[in-house]
Amino acid sequence: MSSPSKRRDMDVMKLMMSDYSVETVNDGLNEFNVVFHGPKESPYEGGVWKVRVELPDAYPYKSPSIGFVNKIFHPNVDELSGSVCLDVINQSWSPMFDLLNIFEVFLPQLLLYPNPSDPLNGDAASLMMKDKEQYDQKVKEYCERYAKNIPNSKNDEESDEEDISDGHCTSSDDEIPGLEDS
Repeated sequence: MSSPSKRRDMDVMKLMMSDYSVETVNDGLNEFNVVFHGPKESPYEGGVWKVRVELPDAYPYKSPSIGFVNKIFHPNVDELSGSVCLDVINQSWSPMFDLLNIFEVFLPQLLLYPNPSDPLNGDAASLMMKDKEQYDQKVKEYCERYAKNIPNSKNDEESDEEDISDGHCTSSDDEIPGLEDS
């Protein structure tokens, strides 16, 4: 099993050597936070988020779990937990993808092209479909309020498991692992 381990180490190092700020959690390479900036020419522009990443032992064959630590208003991100509903990470992940793909392609695409028909945040999805201008304004308000200062990681550790995507975007309670713990 050294191949997945080597690949994990290589992907994390590649991310650390890129323009992204990466902060490991518990001195390992399986769990870390990445500073992520909202894409230009979007309502998220100017926002800065801390994104929690957890790599499963089977990475890259199994997708990483990702979630926003600070609040973001988006139809496909759960406002309370930060869980992300993104098919390319949750259902159609491939070992061909790496961590840079998540931050350079997948998350920017998620913010630029929300999918209100598969929401984790029903309020955001509803507002986006009813009044795009008001939706954009609320996104900008959240950016101003929650995404200008990066949260201190020492205070973010109390809800590690709930801050990340679990690989499911469905609203059916019986398909969401960990929900029974709530």
